[in-house]
Amino acid sequence: MVGKLIRTVAALTAMIIFVWCGGLVWFVTTLPRDVTDASSRTDGIVVLTGGSERIDEGLKLLADGRSKTLLLSGVHRGTSRQALAKLTRQKPALFKCCVELGREANDTVGNAHETAAWAVRNSMESLRLVTSAYHMPRSLVEFRSAMADVRLIAHPVFTNSVKLDGWWRWPGTAMLLAGEFNKYFVSLSRARLALGNKSL
Repeated sequence: MVGKLIRTVAALTAMIIFVWCGGLVWFVTTLPRDVTDASSRTDGIVVLTGGSERIDEGLKLLADGRSKTLLLSGVHRGTSRQALAKLTRQKPALFKCCVELGREANDTVGNAHETAAWAVRNSMESLRLVTSAYHMPRSLVEFRSAMADVRLIAHPVFTNSVKLDGWWRWPGTAMLLAGEFNKYFVSLSRARLALGNKSL
């Protein structure tokens, strides 16, 4: 009896691991490898903090005229516009006229709600979402849940430290992607559950 129970548990564990590994491979395979729409103008640009490459890309898009305004969501409360201008080597005037600092968000869910409130205040119908490629799927899930009526253009950012090609050969990248896949699964499950409750 005990032996049968152990075999059943072992089989279930093996099946769960197999399904999880398959899901992780699918997740990494479907991550964006380029920017599919780099030219369309939007009512706003939102950059999710978490890396200087994201901020640099967002400011470049702003300077190139892809939008007239940009939100940096998740900025540390002690960070000033002057410090960001110095860090990014941009003119302080750009931050004064066209960049808003969002300081309320502590995670991706917070980013989505902070941005949704910003979009409502400014009557925005379209946004360009700038974040890392590995973070984009989860960000889109949360942003679509928070602002279903706003058109989102995904603008992934790619960094040399995250090696999507041959990711399994790089322990740091593999651990990062595995953690992001778990978070994505939680976000997707929560979004579908909320959608199901609305339809009841």
